[in-house]
Amino acid sequence: QVQLVESGGGLAQAGGSLRLSCVASGLIFSNYYMGWFRQAPGKEREFVAYISWRGGNPAYADSVKGRFTISRLNPKNTVYLQMNSLKAEDTAVYYCAAATLQSSIGRVDGVQSWGKGTLVTVSS
Repeated sequence: QVQLVESGGGLAQAGGSLRLSCVASGLIFSNYYMGWFRQAPGKEREFVAYISWRGGNPAYADSVKGRFTISRLNPKNTVYLQMNSLKAEDTAVYYCAAATLQSSIGRVDGVQSWGKGTLVTVSS
């Protein structure tokens, strides 16, 4: 049974930073693309970033490009999201996601496994 457990959410001030972590179990981690999505109150879940099996070719939503960095550490089955220059509009529940195909990891309906989410609140 695949489990993705996020941590690192919390309250930050605008312009500040947070780092999210997601630890995966029940899967061969290095076989999966890993990603982050977010869902703000009253809005649909949206793609934030993904990273390939070996950590290359990261992709980002335009809204976070240049501010967020995704990375992974395969021996620790962990994917990270470093969030800098936070804005109030980054406030959302952030979800870790896993998929075996690059064509799937960037789409909500393509994700094979989800974490339960961690709340990020940015005060302006």
